[in-house]
Amino acid sequence: MNDLSSRSHLIFGVVIQTKNNKTGDVTRSKISFVDLAGSERIKKSNPNVNKERLKESNAINLSLESLGGVIHELSNGNVAKNHIRYRDNKLTHLMKDSLGGNSKTLMFVNISPVDYNSQESMFSL
Repeated sequence: MNDLSSRSHLIFGVVIQTKNNKTGDVTRSKISFVDLAGSERIKKSNPNVNKERLKESNAINLSLESLGGVIHELSNGNVAKNHIRYRDNKLTHLMKDSLGGNSKTLMFVNISPVDYNSQESMFSL
């Protein structure tokens, strides 16, 4: 929405592996820290935005929509009934092991109290 926006997602993963010296059992865990770019409303963008920025905005919005779809499918218990579409987007493909199965997910959402941004806040929630 402005020239200082990062226009990108960040995924940082930490893999922890432990071995029980007595039994030889190996346990492997992964912690993913994900910073998602905010949705981009074209009508609220700077009118002088170039085509490259518009393409970036569309890509961000598509990845967030795909993530929302995967979370919706998982939260509705569709795992056994339907194929979860992780491969629809690079973001959901990379986050697959952090979203399904026995993983635990905690999400923080930054929303704006300003009426002007209410549509973006509701979309994020």
